[in-house]
Amino acid sequence: MSSYRFVKWFAELGKDDVGLVGGKGANLGEMTRAGIAVPPGFCVTAEAYRYFVERMELQPKIRALIKQTDINDVEQLTLNTARIRDLIKATPVPPEIADEITRAYRELGDDVPVAVRSSATAEDLPEASFAGQQDTYLNIKGAAAVVEHVRRCWASLWTARATSYRESHGFDHFTVYLSAVVQKLIQASRSGVAFTANPVTGNRQEIMINASWGLGEAIVSGTVTPDEYIVNKTTWQIVDKTIAEKTTMIINDPERDLGTVKVPVAEKLGPEYVRTQCLTDEEVVALAKEFQRVEDHYRFPQDIEWAYDAGDERFYILQARPITTLAETGEGEVLVKGMAASPGVATGRVILVRTVEDIVGVKEGDVLVTVMTNPDMVPAMKKAAAIVTDEGGRTCHAAIVSRELGIPCIVGTKTATQVLKPGTEVTVDATRGVVYKGRVRQQEDAAAATAPQVPGGAVFPPHILKEIYPVTGTKIYMNLGQPEAISRYQDLPFDGIGLMRTEFIFTDHIGAHPMYLLRTGQEKLFIDRLADGIAAVAQAAFPRPVVVRFSDFRTNEFRGLQGGEEVEPVENNPMLGWRGVARYISPEYEGGFRLECRAMRKVREEYHLTNVWAMLPFVRTTWEVERVLAIMASEGLQSNRNFRVWIMAEVPSVVFLAEQFSPLVDGFSIGSNDLTQLILGADRDSGILDNMGYFDERDPAVQTAIAHLIAVAHKYGKTVSICGQGPSVYPEFTEFLVRNGIDSVSVNPDTVVHTRRLVASVEQKILLDGLRAGKSGG
Repeated sequence: MSSYRFVKWFAELGKDDVGLVGGKGANLGEMTRAGIAVPPGFCVTAEAYRYFVERMELQPKIRALIKQTDINDVEQLTLNTARIRDLIKATPVPPEIADEITRAYRELGDDVPVAVRSSATAEDLPEASFAGQQDTYLNIKGAAAVVEHVRRCWASLWTARATSYRESHGFDHFTVYLSAVVQKLIQASRSGVAFTANPVTGNRQEIMINASWGLGEAIVSGTVTPDEYIVNKTTWQIVDKTIAEKTTMIINDPERDLGTVKVPVAEKLGPEYVRTQCLTDEEVVALAKEFQRVEDHYRFPQDIEWAYDAGDERFYILQARPITTLAETGEGEVLVKGMAASPGVATGRVILVRTVEDIVGVKEGDVLVTVMTNPDMVPAMKKAAAIVTDEGGRTCHAAIVSRELGIPCIVGTKTATQVLKPGTEVTVDATRGVVYKGRVRQQEDAAAATAPQVPGGAVFPPHILKEIYPVTGTKIYMNLGQPEAISRYQDLPFDGIGLMRTEFIFTDHIGAHPMYLLRTGQEKLFIDRLADGIAAVAQAAFPRPVVVRFSDFRTNEFRGLQGGEEVEPVENNPMLGWRGVARYISPEYEGGFRLECRAMRKVREEYHLTNVWAMLPFVRTTWEVERVLAIMASEGLQSNRNFRVWIMAEVPSVVFLAEQFSPLVDGFSIGSNDLTQLILGADRDSGILDNMGYFDERDPAVQTAIAHLIAVAHKYGKTVSICGQGPSVYPEFTEFLVRNGIDSVSVNPDTVVHTRRLVASVEQKILLDGLRAGKSGG
């Protein structure tokens, strides 16, 4: 291979070259020299970037723009850093650099597709971490395109986020440089990540391998749940294997010849591949042995990205880095496994709750273990460090409430109440769905602890941070139940509250059945406390809208309130029983519903919080909507420009008769949990059906219904939102919604930021596709 001034081949680099090519480039060189199968490539060194800035006399211009920038003025920071990036992109790459990049690229092959990745480094502190702050480009072809994308990587050193990070951490902007890694992009038909020590249990005698179809981006981004294999390093036997339902894969975009695209596995490979394991058992063992070679070289457990190239039919290591957290206990005896329903890790004493009477025994920091939670357990759930249940899926009561409370939760373990003994200490890892014995603390590895560290955390104050997130045409709303929770989440970048559940106010602040309070002359207590709970959220969110859903307790849940047993019937199937609008228009509850209306009117008129809107749950027929709207109007709540009335689209009849419902209301909010349940006949609380893949918002029948509702509602100029769990769980489902014109997506607080970024990327892609289609048509 030729000798260059500004380019270094991987084989010329090692672990000590971080200052020249950044950590990513140095690591690829180290593995290449160790004989590990790495896709070939080269680095455009940090020296090239420095030379470019000096040779083209950019430093004075950049310095002038930085000097006139107030780092705390988001608008000014965003504007001036964009000007710097535009300046770099408009400046020609010096021929001496461009020629070397061109020659090196041609040595890789003729028009071979490559990835161009940023690898930043600091002159005085090459170990400093700038991970995730600069750009990566995939499926780039042609020498000119590679040169252009190297320049784009250089420009990405000057994003608002990266610039503010350097400023706040004391880095001199002009001693931070950027190397660009140019690497042959393999045609990955299978890919994944691996850990040479079990990250769940900390067992260093086990290797965990995750695998899925297509590019590894699907696993890293969380788009797909991968297959998982556990291999024993001593016997080289597969000791555990979980084959996931892999509905989506990411591939190189065949139409644009640039970038990547998500496609359904069933369409690309065939329906049978959705539940087929990606690797044969022989391949799993062979890969495990190769991964052990990587660990042996670095003498420390590694986190590895790998892929299988369908072109030359071999496996490659794409990246390796030390595992920075391992369980201190080593073996970490696994007690039970289940579905991770609310992420997080917590340690505490097991307390079994078999009946409502047992909740008095729950103390702060306990791990609450039960068959399944119910609304009566919410006060105890608030005290718990974590929750583990025998039954349930990701939309069950335990899952929804735990996400609301922000505590770890694992559901559907089947045996937790039998296996977990009261009083024993356990650690709940609800990121991976595992409960194991004892206190398993997370500690930094010795190697990582000795390396220089750069402080992390938010770069901007929260009120500024939310302003720099991407602006989207699709509104990003947030789901909320507990009024107190708004103080934790008010600085998130949400456009409003798309679903405020009032049930938490009923149980935590009122505690009694509305009809019981009405009969005992305590209606003012109900109105005041419900109004105060709604107002707390509306005040914090103002002027953003807060869509308040009227009560949607089932009869069994209403019976748990004081006086509830006196007025509530016992139903065999409360999920499909007396609930929602059917309850509001019944003589047995109309008085209670009128109290709810008066509380909402008080918030709007007395507290002047006119950002409060109304939502009617579990609508079944048009005639009941007409009747409930008449009741609301008689209580002073009538739809107008400043007050919107939405209905939940949970029952398929709302979809079938969208033409008839649309003239009656201002908008629809798709309750994807119940809509999926009722279209597919799959109990949303059934862990068995959930694990088998039946309860899935991505099912064609559900998506057909949603697309139809959006189209009809828009025909009448009505809004369509969605507030179920689907968009929080499946990125490809969110993309489907955006492409079909959903007006807003309301998600759990922990996914607001991710969803906003996802929606922004989808919207940009739609615009680009439209522009390209227009050019080709012209």
